[in-house]
Amino acid sequence: MKRTVAAPDYVLALDEGTTNAKALAIAPDGTVLASGSAPVPVSHPRPGWVEQDAEAIWQAQARAIAACLDGVGGATPAGIAISNQRESVVAWDAGDGRPLGPVLGWQDSRTAEFCDWLRSPEREFAVSATTGLSLDPMFSAPKMRYLLDMVDAAPAGAFRARIGTIDSWLVARLTGQESYVIEAGNASRTLLLDLATTSWSEEMCALFGVDAARLPRVVRSDAHFGTTRALGLLPDGIPVVGVLGDSHAALFGHGCRSSRQAKATYGTGSSVMVPTGANREVRPGVATTLAWLTETPMYGREGNIVASGAAMDWVARLLGAGGGKGLDALAADAASSEGVHLVPAFTGLGAPWWDRRATGLITGVTAGTTPAHLARAALEAVAHQVADVVEAMTAGPAGSDLEVLHADGGASSSRLLMQIQADLLGREVLVSANAEVSALGAALMGFARLGWELPDPAADPAVVYRPQVTAPLRQAARAQWGRAIARSRFRP
Repeated sequence: MKRTVAAPDYVLALDEGTTNAKALAIAPDGTVLASGSAPVPVSHPRPGWVEQDAEAIWQAQARAIAACLDGVGGATPAGIAISNQRESVVAWDAGDGRPLGPVLGWQDSRTAEFCDWLRSPEREFAVSATTGLSLDPMFSAPKMRYLLDMVDAAPAGAFRARIGTIDSWLVARLTGQESYVIEAGNASRTLLLDLATTSWSEEMCALFGVDAARLPRVVRSDAHFGTTRALGLLPDGIPVVGVLGDSHAALFGHGCRSSRQAKATYGTGSSVMVPTGANREVRPGVATTLAWLTETPMYGREGNIVASGAAMDWVARLLGAGGGKGLDALAADAASSEGVHLVPAFTGLGAPWWDRRATGLITGVTAGTTPAHLARAALEAVAHQVADVVEAMTAGPAGSDLEVLHADGGASSSRLLMQIQADLLGREVLVSANAEVSALGAALMGFARLGWELPDPAADPAVVYRPQVTAPLRQAARAQWGRAIARSRFRP
């Protein structure tokens, strides 16, 4: 039986991720009063294609909301905040909200050839200088072009197409299609936003063939996004008070406000992000992004890893380990991977390599290799990829002065993975006791809009992992990983 709690004022935080939609009731002191969750299906109709159903995403989010509201006895929230998976693209009819095709997921690489067709040194420089991003199919603009081409090929006048990222879709559904907006941080992941002006770039829109007039209006992270309308789940008139992409929300939720503290979110893929204040300098291998936009913009550097939790899940299935905990237990049976390395380039490599034609491989296998060695290699693959990104962020005299990495996401519950991470980084890793940092970060952005005082994220207890290996051992392990990466890379 569910326990119903008395609900004071609270923010309903929606956390729509790649594989799960969650809803959390978060009180003014940051306490989670109740929560609900529902799975979101993902399909892979062809190699490199990753699709979802926009209606299924909304229905999963609605089920999560209903479960959460049940936990607070149906009490009405003071506002709604959203944390969402980024870069994924939805097209829908402006009138009835009907999806006009599949959601192209952020992992989808079907537009790699289009990106290669656009690619030239001059264009890559222009894209990076304007948007802070690499010319890569992970980002939204190529997906938008693909979906708009599909919609436009339909009979003339059949659709009044809107297109946007998941935050745009959820806001439209919550407000009965009255709001057609995109939060600025999500917009910065499209390849179409000018970081300097925080508005759509005419040059980038022309390059990718996406008419800026068809795009949602860019708004602040703490904007008034509209109010609920004709939902049935919730009364009309509840304001949507804050929106952040999931990685940005985690950065905000951890309280990272300087370049000394970064965060890594361990999900299906991983995002490593460090705030840089007003500095939007572009660095090789990692993205410069808009973390959030309030009175002033907060920029950040970020590296996106395509397969981390997905790699662990794949190995768990391969070995029959029974999921993450089973894989963790199996990996603990091996003191090291004994030279076995897994490079999980299932749809290529993300940061800092940006090689979407790289291939996945397992190296170093001998007659003595056991399932425990492969399980350990899967955990090490996740930690090595995060270390690759951190090294790209911190290299050179202009690099970040990073001291601590905050960790969140499902795989951060693995004590073995977090210790491996600290060992390979040579830095402390702090794992928050709050398992829902992305939802909390979105809620805190909503608190600011509502005029509520923000709780201190530093007050939350955390487990600290400190490096336990010597520098020579760390360097040797990193060099072996580098050789495995080199073997996976595409060679024309």
